This record gives sequence, C-alpha cells and structure tokens, in this order.
Amino acid sequence: MVRRFPAKTRAPLAACCAAFALLAAGPLVEALDSSSQAATQATTQAAPLAEKPHVQSYAITPKRRALLNTIRYAEGTWKRGSREGYHTLYGGGRFASLARHPEIVVTKRYTSAAAGAYQFLPTTWKEASRKLQLESFDPASQDQAALYLIDRRGVLDSIDSSGLTPESIATLAKEWASFPTLAGMSAYGQPVKQAEDLTRFYRESLKRVSNPA
Repeated sequence: MVRRFPAKTRAPLAACCAAFALLAAGPLVEALDSSSQAATQATTQAAPLAEKPHVQSYAITPKRRALLNTIRYAEGTWKRGSREGYHTLYGGGRFASLARHPEIVVTKRYTSAAAGAYQFLPTTWKEASRKLQLESFDPASQDQAALYLIDRRGVLDSIDSSGLTPESIATLAKEWASFPTLAGMSAYGQPVKQAEDLTRFYRESLKRVSNPA
C-alpha cells in the first residue's frame, strides 16, 4: 500500500526532501571534487612535458673550414674547392640529388657505398644525421656531419686551439682511411696521404680562408 500525502503538504515536503538531499550530497560532491583535483595534479606531476632533443650546431670557423678542406683533399673530393666534391661517390663517380645519402655501392679496388665530400658510409651518415637532425645531404649538412665525427673522436677542441697536428691526424685516421696513423699507415689498410702533406695543405688552406681575396 502506497501512502499518499495531502496536496497542501506535498510541496513543502518535496522542498524539504530536496534540501536534505543537497545537504547529504554536499560532502560527497566536495570529496569527489577534491579527489578529482588531486588525481589531475598527480598525473601532471608524474608526466611532465617531454623536452625537445638538443641539436648541436657547429660554427664554421677558419680553422674548421681549413680542416674540412683538408679532409676533402685526403679523400679525393677537394675538386679545387668546388661544390662537385659534395656529389662524389667512392671511386670518383657522381650522383645528382643531395636530398639524401645515395647509398650506391661501387666496386673498384674496394667495394664501398661511401659518398659525399667526406665519403660518409650510409651507417655513419644515419648516425650523424639523426644526432644533428639533418634533413638532407646538402653541403652544409655534410659539413656539420663531418664536424660531428671529428668532435666524436675528441679532437675538435684541440684542433681549434692548436691546429692540425700529427697526433690529431692519427686520431682521425680511425675515421678517415686516407689519414695516416703515427706509423704513417692507414688504420684500414688503404692508401694514405702523408701527415706532412696534410699539415701543409691545412696551413695553406687556413691562410686562404682567413684572408680571402
């Protein structure tokens, strides 16, 4: 049996019930709001915004330009300083697009996919371009990648301060097969330029880039 109230008492009773419901729910709503805020704050603290990776950009000083020119001279891509060297494959062939490393395997005396002014192997180029976030194989990107490799070998600062020395040449022999070790040999059993020849070219190049005509 459903109990019914007179019409006169129905409205006041409804209002009373509504008020009671609000009072009863108030602490629960506040608790839910507080819990939600705490959860949001904890999530924000636990998951900070990811930092963007640091991208190294190397300045091209006269000493560094002279060093880059010397590597090109040793690797056979100097081409009298022309842009053509940046389009050079292992063995002296050319490729057209500088959008990316060509990854063309050439077999001559040796078999290699080296390319560009500094004769980057594809795996070496991928590492350098990823670290520096390089988007193409253009001359500026090739220069940056070469400086990255020099820096990775730990001799960029010493060459900046003291120029190219037999000791720094020997360290770079681990990176470029055309550079000699202190014993005057290639670290990879390939033909090399002599250290005296490289230091001479470096000094002459440094004079040219420091005092352009």
